[in-house]
Amino acid sequence: MIFIIKVTTNKEEKAVDMIADRAQKKNLNVYSVSRPHGLRGYILLEAEDRESAEEAAFNLPYVKGIIGKTISYDEVKNMLEPSVESISIKEGDIVEIISEPFKKEKAKVLRIDKQKEEVVVSLLGAVVPLPVTIKLDNIRVIRREEEND
Repeated sequence: MIFIIKVTTNKEEKAVDMIADRAQKKNLNVYSVSRPHGLRGYILLEAEDRESAEEAAFNLPYVKGIIGKTISYDEVKNMLEPSVESISIKEGDIVEIISEPFKKEKAKVLRIDKQKEEVVVSLLGAVVPLPVTIKLDNIRVIRREEEND
């Protein structure tokens, strides 16, 4: 059973650590405690029954309480599992960097590392061609290589 636990916002990590420590010390039937990315003020606790969940979280700092109903794994799967998105960037594409320190600079894609979600680009405005490694979510494709043909 998966329970939603209401905690103080921005204290989710500390609450997860304290609940995990208590569950381990008291040998409770708690299988996992997680803080899904992007979910503020709540953590997820997987336990055998409500009693174990309540005992793990009862009277701890930052923990405000357990939300009434349990949820299924399918409801939180998209928050817990890393999603592999299809990357539509190809070598040779012209991109615009949308984050500092090279914000609004244009660059040409040299290499793509899909596992690390990084791309190596060469800045077009630079006097000396210098390869720069940037996260994929910090660039935007402006022009495709095929369009130039």
